[in-house]
Amino acid sequence: MLRKPHCWTHTFDCGNLSIRAAPELSALHTPRKPPMRPFLLFAALLFSGAVFSTRATAELQERPNILWLVSEDNNPFLGAYGDTFANSPTLDKLAKQGVLFERCFAQPVCAPSRFALITGMHSVSCGPAGHMRAQGKIPAWLHGFPSLLRAAGYFATNNAKTDYNSPIDPAQTWDESGKSAHYLRRPDPKQPFFSVFNDETTHESCLFPAESPVDGFEPTPPHKVRIPPYQPDTPEIRADWARYYDRIRLMDSHVAEKLEQLEKSGLAADTIVFYYGDNGGVLPRSKRFLQKSGTHVPLIVYFPPKWRHLAPAAPGSRISDPVSFVDFGATVLSLAGVKIPDYIQGRAFAGPAKGEPNEFVYCTRDRMDERYDMIRSVMDKRWLYIRNYRPDLNYVQPLAYMFKARGYQSWARVAREGKLTTETAMFWGEKPAEELYDMSSDPDNVRNLASVEACRTTLERMRAALLSHTLAVVDNGFIPEGSALEGYDASRRPGAYPLERVVELANLASERNPIHLPRFIAALEDNNEAMRWWAAQGCAMLRERATPAQPALLKHLGDASWPVRLTSADALARLGQWDVARPIFEEGLAQTGVGAVVLQTANILAQLGEAARPVLPAMKAAIGTDASERQSEGNRAEQYAKRYPKDLLTHTVDELEGRVQRLSYPSRSDKK
Repeated sequence: MLRKPHCWTHTFDCGNLSIRAAPELSALHTPRKPPMRPFLLFAALLFSGAVFSTRATAELQERPNILWLVSEDNNPFLGAYGDTFANSPTLDKLAKQGVLFERCFAQPVCAPSRFALITGMHSVSCGPAGHMRAQGKIPAWLHGFPSLLRAAGYFATNNAKTDYNSPIDPAQTWDESGKSAHYLRRPDPKQPFFSVFNDETTHESCLFPAESPVDGFEPTPPHKVRIPPYQPDTPEIRADWARYYDRIRLMDSHVAEKLEQLEKSGLAADTIVFYYGDNGGVLPRSKRFLQKSGTHVPLIVYFPPKWRHLAPAAPGSRISDPVSFVDFGATVLSLAGVKIPDYIQGRAFAGPAKGEPNEFVYCTRDRMDERYDMIRSVMDKRWLYIRNYRPDLNYVQPLAYMFKARGYQSWARVAREGKLTTETAMFWGEKPAEELYDMSSDPDNVRNLASVEACRTTLERMRAALLSHTLAVVDNGFIPEGSALEGYDASRRPGAYPLERVVELANLASERNPIHLPRFIAALEDNNEAMRWWAAQGCAMLRERATPAQPALLKHLGDASWPVRLTSADALARLGQWDVARPIFEEGLAQTGVGAVVLQTANILAQLGEAARPVLPAMKAAIGTDASERQSEGNRAEQYAKRYPKDLLTHTVDELEGRVQRLSYPSRSDKK
């Protein structure tokens, strides 16, 4: 029998919500005045019509407080979501007294996901924000939505994540942001607040070997956990599942502490509480991937009796309409009575400005850390459609950070041993161009129905929904990273980015059918960089079947665009033309001051594997020996931009010189 943690001793009442929690609360600093709001910000908000006239204090008191409790990297492994193995009493109680959203979907990794939360916009609207660790080029008028709450009289705090994948300024967004930020520090105790607390208990790193065990609980027995069919049943994966359930139990107790603190402060009756996970879980084939296991997150919203008229449904209700993170900012503004700006791409799901339910929600994957990929997905209440724009790239790439987890290491071992089943091999090796899953009958997403004739109507409907969304948000993911076309303003400049034509060409490229080669050869002469880039990618993905394109590819080794130049060299290298490709790669590795060029070169060489051996000396030279470069000053995106190429090149060199084993991949029957 599992014992309760010894610290749970008090009972408190949050409206009608009774939860047990820890009595020990950390001391808070003396309240201080919030930083002065920049005049330019206020002027911009006033000009946009977002600022309401000043309210009297009595009127401000009649607005709800809003509290976000965020757990990192977890799926809905909670009793409230039907997981009978989970031990989550606090969140289960919150769900019984609040509203549970059965289909909340997030971006599959933190920084693009947080971009959507802070802006109410899809990260791919402001390239390169769709990539992990990047600086999205946002329009000058875009600020984090909490600044609109501040202008309307709210006190806004963030504890403590600010990796927004963009230059959004925390000082303009929050009254307080950092480890000590707290709603109890507001200067006027009657001032309404919006506060965010991020709990890192369930973060991916909790599965790394150096992590200590969870205190206060009996460990979850690994032999009792359910291993989904897409994962191999290895001791390491069982241990990861067991540990993850332990961490969820611990996170649940932290939520209880936050709710007790709210109650003891006398603010519970006036506070709407959101609990959600910031992106999909961290067990293999979850975080970073667009299957349901990578994007489905818990969302529970509790409305105290005073504010239940703002709720979308009665206490204890379960809402099946899909929602996503672009809806969160709109919803908070709606609950606070603040006008939702037109630029926000989401819909409020509660409050007076509640919109019509979403029919579809959308997720994206682009570069994850040091390795590129490009995947898009769309979901409704039942179906999940995935479009792989780089199906030639293996689903599992050996990302340095991801492969710290023993589960991934054991999966690679099973793959090398040739012991993968049909289901566990689906996530290993190259990808089909399209995937379609029935999330109701196949929640593990192991039966791809994209080629099933009976599902063709559904496939076409989901495909059309994705295309419509791609055009509506001006998806910048079809632009090579580092291009002048990237960014909200640049990509929307008339005539600069012919997105409809680009998407059509990208769809043909992802099919890997040589019948389209004449289209690629013709598109190589297009005036637009994105068109030429996708034409070259189409040739590279065809490999030896692209032989007729050699003259055109040779011509573009001198293209003005580095991505086009490199991808043309990639296609020629795959045709055995190393004498002309090698100088391009060596020159690319030397472009240390030209945006993403070195990283793009390193990715191509990593994919070429043993064939890239002629460039080995240039790779070693590009890695260098100055370790201080990894600790360079600047923002996180700049730091990672220098680190990622070196990490990837080091791994590739180690593979070529036999210090690490290259991942082995099984053949796939559905590969085109």
